[in-house]
Amino acid sequence: MNSQDNNHQPTGPKPRIAAIIGGIGLLVMAVLAANANFGIMQTLIVHGDAQTTSENIIASSESFLFMIISFLIVAILDIVVAWALFVILKSENRPLSLMAAWFRISYAVIFVISLTKLYRVLQLLTSVGSSQDNGVFSQALNGINAFQTGWDIGLILFGIHLLLVGFISIRFGTIPKWLGALLAIAGLGYLVDSIGILVSPAYGLSIGEYTFFGELILIFWLLWKGIKGFPQGKMPSN
Repeated sequence: MNSQDNNHQPTGPKPRIAAIIGGIGLLVMAVLAANANFGIMQTLIVHGDAQTTSENIIASSESFLFMIISFLIVAILDIVVAWALFVILKSENRPLSLMAAWFRISYAVIFVISLTKLYRVLQLLTSVGSSQDNGVFSQALNGINAFQTGWDIGLILFGIHLLLVGFISIRFGTIPKWLGALLAIAGLGYLVDSIGILVSPAYGLSIGEYTFFGELILIFWLLWKGIKGFPQGKMPSN
């Protein structure tokens, strides 16, 4: 084993700690995001129906607020995970690893800004209560649509982040090459879906529903590396 090989593999306690933090962060994110998105948002929001959506939010205002808080925690954890992956990958290619981290951080910032629109929707609807104000309902739906547009823009940056992490993994191998390929595929899924939605309102595909497996596997890989640690030499190609 020579010193040059060691430059390609994270060693010492810091990458191991980063792996544990990143794995736990991703696991918490997965639970919170799934509940907020599928358990709350998709049950309350009826696309194109301002009145029904508004009435649902008014009737379940506490759940809607919980959803916003959950998404906010997810965004904060995105920044934590960006740091963790940078610590793990920086020995391979520091500039690319830093770029990947900043793309994920930028996504998180855009997502938080978009979340403020949902909070304004909640304030707007709770202020009118049960009164039937179609003008307010339309404003609420416009706010929700603005949130979704901002989220889609942010997901383009998130997709680029995954592509960069995938490329670094395939090229150098700290993260297994096969897992890097799955992450790159997930990144492409986000890019195609987000750009498709922004370009055409009639876009009906959801490629991301079938390409997220790399993100799921990454959770358990990081937790495993946090427990097992990283080898001292270059990880064998996978």
